[in-house]
Amino acid sequence: MRFVTDEKSQNEYKEFLEKHERCNFQQSPEWAKVKSNWINETVLAEDENGKIIGAVNVLIRKIPIFGNIMYSSRGPTCDIHDIAVMKQLTDGIKELAKKYKAIVYKAEPDIESKDEEFRKIVTNLGYKIKDDAKNFREEIQPRYVFRLDIKGKTEDEIFANFHSKTRYNIRLATKKGVTVKEGNREDLKIFHKIMIETGARDGFIIRPLSYFEKMYDELAPEHMKLLLAYYDGQPISGVIPIMYGNKTWYLYGASSNKHRNLMPNYLLQWEMIKMAIARKDDIYDFRGVSGVVDENHPQYGLYRFKKGFGATFTEFIGEVYIPFKPLTYSIYKIAEKTFRNVRAIKTKFKK
Repeated sequence: MRFVTDEKSQNEYKEFLEKHERCNFQQSPEWAKVKSNWINETVLAEDENGKIIGAVNVLIRKIPIFGNIMYSSRGPTCDIHDIAVMKQLTDGIKELAKKYKAIVYKAEPDIESKDEEFRKIVTNLGYKIKDDAKNFREEIQPRYVFRLDIKGKTEDEIFANFHSKTRYNIRLATKKGVTVKEGNREDLKIFHKIMIETGARDGFIIRPLSYFEKMYDELAPEHMKLLLAYYDGQPISGVIPIMYGNKTWYLYGASSNKHRNLMPNYLLQWEMIKMAIARKDDIYDFRGVSGVVDENHPQYGLYRFKKGFGATFTEFIGEVYIPFKPLTYSIYKIAEKTFRNVRAIKTKFKK
């Protein structure tokens, strides 16, 4: 086991990540730079020849009063059923915990909930598992997503598998004159303005424009795009896809209150999927939906929208963690939950 300590080892890690089937952009050096308000460390597992066989990118941040927390979004990157590799990574995580006097290490890996072998391995290594979250605000990353398998498939094959209403809406948007153009950094201002409109309508907090500009600076053009849908020369909707390794993710979307009947969001999704197919990706990830599949749930419309593209409803394992200071971490969890609930109430009240 070793750590990324210089440019050479970072480039070595990036090459490993991009070629690995479990690649996730949130484990990348570029994403760590987007999250520059966190300290970044990367643990590498290696074979007897020093070749990387596993890795986990860790973000460290000080929480006032409580101390440092360590967090891995969608890590580790390795054969998750190889206990020797997992132990190397865990040993590195424990070493970092001592260095930063962390109260907890938390990860939200993209590992399916039904993976009993992984559950057994991490439990034996001293991790605990929290797998009872259903709604978005209960965890940092969505536990429930829709994923579309596009490996080796053509546009016609993928399109034919869409729900008939989804195919109709894509054709409708084109027929009514909606066009899609790739934007540049300056166009992020247009996207952000539409996103503010979306947040006010749907009741969620919007990141500042500077955050999206930081993303663009670190990830574009290789790993990030901005697509905008126009009608009569006016922008009415937009999306940000992230491309890394063998996957494309639908990361952010925004839509104006005007011309929603023209179905620009359907056309934008199709354009992103076509980009992923052209890249020869294995997976197109629609990202989060609520785990409460109920027509009366406020997020059911989002579930139905993503399901219409023929994607698979996927449940991840949830939060895997090691509490290094259990009592302090327990108090922190109570405070964190209270803060999130208060913030949600304030957002709802503003709406």
